[in-house]
Amino acid sequence: MAHWLCSRREQQVEGVVSRFDPRFWTVNFPRPMMAAVTTPAEDAMRVDAVFQTRADLAGLIWEAEDRFDHPLLRYATDRDFRGCRLRFRWRSAGIKALDAVNGPTLTIEGRDAGGTARAWYVRLWNYAVGTPEDAVVTLDFAHLSGGFRLPDDAQPVWAGDVDRLFVSLVAPDYDGSAAALPAACEGWVELTGVVCEGPGAVLAIGDAVLPEHGFAIASGYDDSYNLTPARLLRNALQLGYRGAITHYVGMSHYFRLEALDGGFYASLRGGVLNVACAAWHRDFATRAGALGYDVIWSLSYELFDAHCWNDWKQRAADGAPARTGWEPPSTLLSPSHDGAMAYLRQVAAAFVGIGVGAGLAPMVQVGEPWWWTMADGRPCLYDAAAVAAFAPVAIPSVRGTLSEAQRATLDRAGAALARSTAALVDAVKTAFPGCRSHLLTYLPTVLDAAAPELARANLPLGWASPAFDVLQLEDYDWVTAGDAASTARGVAAVQARLGYPPARQQYLAGFVLRGDQAAAHWPRIEAAALAARARGVAAVVLWALPQVMRDGFVHFEGEDDVQDYDDVLFPIALGREAAVIPGFATTILTAAGGAEQRNAGWAEARTSYDVGPGVRSEADIATLLAFFRARMGPARAFRLRDPFDAAGTDEPLGSGDGVRRRFALVKHYDAATRRIVRPVAGSVRVAVDGVATQGFGVEAGGVVLLDSAPAAGAVVRASFAFDVVVRFAEDRLRVSRATFLAGEAVSVPLIEVRP
Repeated sequence: MAHWLCSRREQQVEGVVSRFDPRFWTVNFPRPMMAAVTTPAEDAMRVDAVFQTRADLAGLIWEAEDRFDHPLLRYATDRDFRGCRLRFRWRSAGIKALDAVNGPTLTIEGRDAGGTARAWYVRLWNYAVGTPEDAVVTLDFAHLSGGFRLPDDAQPVWAGDVDRLFVSLVAPDYDGSAAALPAACEGWVELTGVVCEGPGAVLAIGDAVLPEHGFAIASGYDDSYNLTPARLLRNALQLGYRGAITHYVGMSHYFRLEALDGGFYASLRGGVLNVACAAWHRDFATRAGALGYDVIWSLSYELFDAHCWNDWKQRAADGAPARTGWEPPSTLLSPSHDGAMAYLRQVAAAFVGIGVGAGLAPMVQVGEPWWWTMADGRPCLYDAAAVAAFAPVAIPSVRGTLSEAQRATLDRAGAALARSTAALVDAVKTAFPGCRSHLLTYLPTVLDAAAPELARANLPLGWASPAFDVLQLEDYDWVTAGDAASTARGVAAVQARLGYPPARQQYLAGFVLRGDQAAAHWPRIEAAALAARARGVAAVVLWALPQVMRDGFVHFEGEDDVQDYDDVLFPIALGREAAVIPGFATTILTAAGGAEQRNAGWAEARTSYDVGPGVRSEADIATLLAFFRARMGPARAFRLRDPFDAAGTDEPLGSGDGVRRRFALVKHYDAATRRIVRPVAGSVRVAVDGVATQGFGVEAGGVVLLDSAPAAGAVVRASFAFDVVVRFAEDRLRVSRATFLAGEAVSVPLIEVRP
């Protein structure tokens, strides 16, 4: 198993694609409007838009450089459009018509023949044949002119160095002002029969298809609203992801809005989802099903702050609203507010309904529901609805020791949170019987070591099995920090508290916020994903597809790869008759006069063993033969408990510097040291400056990870039991009944395997 962060194609498979293929157009727009582009046919695209103000403008965009697809799947960059002729049929409604002032205009951004950056504005009506809302448009890029009226205003276009094309779409009442429209205006445009001709009509495109590798993928609408569903799913399929797509519907693009006092607020007027979002997700669900995917519709308690009603928001004791660190910020909905929760229930049912309408099995995820905590530790339990529901006492900070009354408040908050999630799941299951429910919880927040009582509110016992069909766990802060010990403790704590066995758990591995973090974070994410698979979870999901595409992440798995190590102990107890032979590789050169020059090839001894004398019965022989076969002879290493050297006591691991938290286990032999890579589980004891501590975990490879960095100069010591990694020394194992009954010891040579 391996991964690759691909920045460009090397010799991978390429195909060809028509320039202006509808799948690869994007759409963009300012808030508060909404738009989406879909592909109803191979040669067609449709933009659905909702305009809220007189200044709203959506752009239908073709970029000369593919900035969105995975590097293995991108189309080639070609900025010279002069050999292209683009033709399509235009039909529209609810937007300014082709012949209107401020009607659909093709903006061409690039450079002129002299290399000076500039833009040209090509009025599509000047190249249309038909009516203002139903016409055939033909664009010959070698003979285009900008300007409103031709030939009077002609500004010849030089299309030899183009960055992007941008078709503008505005509402019929557009005048450029920020005033709200009398009501939200829904419009659409369809381009059908899209064809590009000429010598520049075809582009190379990556067409690699990776083998299925067993990981599932997550997607997020807020990160992909500008792409076509066909483009997004092409990446998922060809990068080897299968199973159910966990699709986060987002917190900033799905809602309908109503205008009030200069703002726009989430609304159910006219329906639940805005028409652009609904169109995008219908196309997404239909295409996902056709490709063999299921979809888990993920909905959080988070909403874009500017569009959230004030009484829906969680609030601190001073009335400050719960706001995340995103810019612009989102807010957290109060689980106790009937209106906010009723709204979420209708949103969840609407998305699941889209999936069912496309023939998908009903599945929903309640994504990371929690009570927010301010950066200074103040909990947001004091919105009016929460105060009325469970009368919270004052908690200045959730960090540190809390009183009995404060802990009781957190318990009541947790019960309110559990009731809200149960109501959401019940509403969806009532509408769609048989719906499979998922709960996603984010371990570093709900199990914050600085606020141990917060789990009462954010990991409530009301979530205990069987409240949900599947428990999904996410822990990316720990993973990207390399804190595997916190993950292990967190998973164990959640399993003990809520009772979901690994077979009813899924693990979400990710995410990488910025592209410059990719090289550091992806190896840890993959390792965490593989570790979750090893502990037996039902599915491992990478979060998320937009980041996989941005960073060029590729995951490989071989078919039944031979593993070189099995984490099992040699099954026969060794007596003191076993032979233990430490050895070094030393080259000794002797001069003519007898002087020696000695060169040590190894810094540590490599130990050989003969464990044959431990074989004392025919049952032992049967066990030995079975173990030898299972290890494929010397092919797979295993653990051995050395009968003479299997423990370290108060061994110094190093000194603190105020930053370092990791210390490798070692055993000292006077001035020589030995790395201990297989400590016995549960045997490690750690002390910092002579004071025992429980604040640590043990990572793979025998590395102690302390919860907090020791002060400068503080000595870290450990006591432990350990095993040695060994393998069979030979491909053959000779055992005979006659030899054994005659009292002769079986010879079973083993050799230590270095880390």
